[in-house]
Amino acid sequence: MNTPAAFGTPLPIDGVLRDLLQTLESASNAVLVAEPGAGKTTRVPLALLNASWRGHGKILVLEPRRLAARAAARRMAEELGEKPGETVGYRVRMETRVSARTRIEIITEGVFTRLILDDPELTGVAAILFDEFHERSLDGDLGLALALDVQSALREDLRLLPMSATLDAASISKLLGDAPVIESKGRSFPVETRYLGRDPKQRIEPQVARAVRKALSEETGSVLVFLPGQGEIRRTAELLAGEVPAHCRIAPLYGGLDARAQDAAISPAAEGTRKIVLASAIAQTSLTIEGVRVVIDSGLARVPKYEPQTGLTRLETVRVSRASADQRRGRAGRTEPGVCYRLWDEAQTTALPAAEAPEILEADLTGLVLDLAAWGTLDPSALTFPDPPPQAAWIEAKVLLQDLHALDGAGRLSEAGKTLARLPLHPRLAHMLIEGNARGLGYTAALIALILSEPGLGGRDPDMRARLQALRHDKSQRAKDGRALAERWLKQAGGSGSTIDIESAGFLLALAYPDRVAQARGQTGRFRLANGRGAELEQGHALSGEPFLTVADIQGKAASGRIQLCAPISKAEIEELFGEGIVEEDEVQLSGDGALKARRVTRYKAVELRSVAIQSADPVAVEKALLAEIRRRGVSRLPWSKDQQRLRRRVGYARENGAEDLPDLSDAALTESLEAWLQPYLAGLTSVSAIDAAVIGNALAALLPYDAASRLDALAPSHFTAPTGSKVPIDYGAAAGPTLSIRVQELFGLKDHPSVCDGRLPLILELLSPAQRPIQITKDLPGFWAGSWADVKADMKGRYPKHPWPDDPTVAEATRRAKPRGR
Repeated sequence: MNTPAAFGTPLPIDGVLRDLLQTLESASNAVLVAEPGAGKTTRVPLALLNASWRGHGKILVLEPRRLAARAAARRMAEELGEKPGETVGYRVRMETRVSARTRIEIITEGVFTRLILDDPELTGVAAILFDEFHERSLDGDLGLALALDVQSALREDLRLLPMSATLDAASISKLLGDAPVIESKGRSFPVETRYLGRDPKQRIEPQVARAVRKALSEETGSVLVFLPGQGEIRRTAELLAGEVPAHCRIAPLYGGLDARAQDAAISPAAEGTRKIVLASAIAQTSLTIEGVRVVIDSGLARVPKYEPQTGLTRLETVRVSRASADQRRGRAGRTEPGVCYRLWDEAQTTALPAAEAPEILEADLTGLVLDLAAWGTLDPSALTFPDPPPQAAWIEAKVLLQDLHALDGAGRLSEAGKTLARLPLHPRLAHMLIEGNARGLGYTAALIALILSEPGLGGRDPDMRARLQALRHDKSQRAKDGRALAERWLKQAGGSGSTIDIESAGFLLALAYPDRVAQARGQTGRFRLANGRGAELEQGHALSGEPFLTVADIQGKAASGRIQLCAPISKAEIEELFGEGIVEEDEVQLSGDGALKARRVTRYKAVELRSVAIQSADPVAVEKALLAEIRRRGVSRLPWSKDQQRLRRRVGYARENGAEDLPDLSDAALTESLEAWLQPYLAGLTSVSAIDAAVIGNALAALLPYDAASRLDALAPSHFTAPTGSKVPIDYGAAAGPTLSIRVQELFGLKDHPSVCDGRLPLILELLSPAQRPIQITKDLPGFWAGSWADVKADMKGRYPKHPWPDDPTVAEATRRAKPRGR
């Protein structure tokens, strides 16, 4: 067996291997930071083979992607002069190359989750290396959290080593108990960066194609192009076909390709040829493509975004982070000096986000919650996660698992949940497989799960039945491996057989996606899902006219997304599946003239199964319809009396000035609580016009009972009692504040200024002449008597000689009348 010293081509990582080995002799954990091209993925596992603490234990290397796992295993095997499956092997979905001799296993993170759940002691495992941990996949985070739990409780001897080029080493070190950090400096070869800019108003594909032609003319070697996804890769390939030299071969590279096509894309170009690899983010890390010395980076990536409110995961095209851009750039300097063309301006680099958000913060957490329940906890804080899962997505996942009967009422794993947890599938698909098998449709369910788990299998038709037919007849190795995998899933679920029932596709999908049963609405191709979201299918498609569908995949973040995959389902099948969830209720609407229209509706969530017109509707439904119409019109348009409006203004003023215990009678608050304060008084009413001031008065009286009304009268009285005995209304709606408009003679003898709110707030006094015209506005009556009264008196005395105008009004008698005759 080779030793690190015997490695052929020297790599930057070689300089820290001795330090790493010494560190892991005394420490259980360490963090390795090495720049792209340093060689950490292939050299570190081989170096650890000779560690004394390993004994006969295996070294597991976790990779985020299958392609990287296979490529790393082949490269390490070559270093040892062997083939994969001997000292170095790999396990990925649909492919395994291991033997009794295998001491290093390269596995995907998802495979590791199944392994540790099945064997928490990790029997026979000496170390776990988390390669490219900076990608922060959900499976990667979960794998590290479970491994740390095992290490602390069962396996103190277990070594854990996260590795990355752009890792936040300090935070991960702290997570691992202040583990030592080892850094490898320097790239394999320098990379020159050239900025080409990009026009955001144009499609990305023509601009990438121009950059490829430019690179081919300016540089030598093969070219690796990063694009957001499969669609952009296909369109760019079409633009380049016939436009590049004959000795240049175009090679797509994305997750939906079979293993042979992926391996061909990363293999060296034939002698005298150049390769143009059009890749998604699959080629971003842990991968050396022989002969590549030119990278073209579109600066875009397609990432999943989970929406807990709809239960849907949509794909969103976003700008790459600086960390990802560095990773991509590093691909050009793996084997010789290289060049990286970036389709953005240099100044924009600093505006890129530093790193991608960890998947745990934006993903569907249903599988994570199920895995933790199988581990024995539903409290994520019981494990050490780099970032805790968001509460909203966590709660949504628990609700879905309860709907799938995987969790019982107390939140514990049920017997059905234990079966689901044993299957290496998303819980939705595992539930579909188990329930489908119980109905004699197990093999069809397994193939549907395969199509949904392996992008590209079965083609691209939105009709799941067409994809099932295509998969049945597909003779490619990937399809054969996939069908074998589906058979293994079915066997794990306790079933067997190979009979396909194409027409059961919609029924089976509804077992996995009960919230995505959809009903046609309006224009052809438009549907409403059971969760209330809208969706559209291309009008020309044969399924666009179906009355009901089950939607498996939908993209787009608008109110109406694009249906990518679905199958028809009948009304009878919906009723068979969801009988307990189907309800019958009266639905009442008010027409423009206020007339009631009622119908009895049978529905499953937002999907309407049938309806009939009725003459006499449920009174509660009528009341709800009235409330809905009031909301639409606005509470302000109710027939409030003047006294009721004054009452609301008084309450509002009192609340603004400390009496927050009084009920909120604002439009906003009353609209929000219509059911509480108004609905009890709508009994027997059949139109909004029947709601009059008397109805509103009864409702307000209930809102403002005697004690509250008394408190309001004390704080903000409706009237002011003048010295003459007159009760004059106070205007609480005046712009300047509560205002009292009163003839000045009625205030004679008053020495103190009138106030409200326990004397804290003075009223605005609008003093009127005998003819009810304003003569003075004041908030200081004593000051007015002592000051400007003399001028007002002189003016008023000439105009109204029959009325009293005393020199000192504070000692005069208040009056509502003119002077008696003869005086």
